[in-house]
Amino acid sequence: MQHTKIADLPNLGPKSQHILAQACIHNLQELRQLGAVAAYARCQRVTGNVSLNLLWALEGALTGLSWQQVAREHRASLLLALEQFLSQPQV
Repeated sequence: MQHTKIADLPNLGPKSQHILAQACIHNLQELRQLGAVAAYARCQRVTGNVSLNLLWALEGALTGLSWQQVAREHRASLLLALEQFLSQPQV
């Protein structure tokens, strides 16, 4: 299951797969290695314009929750993690 295509994951589809591919994230293994926050930040950096809904969807794909539930229950912690991630020097 580690090499599952992005579009086959819950909450994600062909559009998300395309955005993630632009950020060189092609399967579940690569997504897990980065985590939702780092993957979202990479997509934002590469495309310049992605919705926070992608962050909720990525977290949901990794946790098995719907993106709506993630947005409701984990919004604050994910936004804080994103802020902390973005404030770190990028290597």
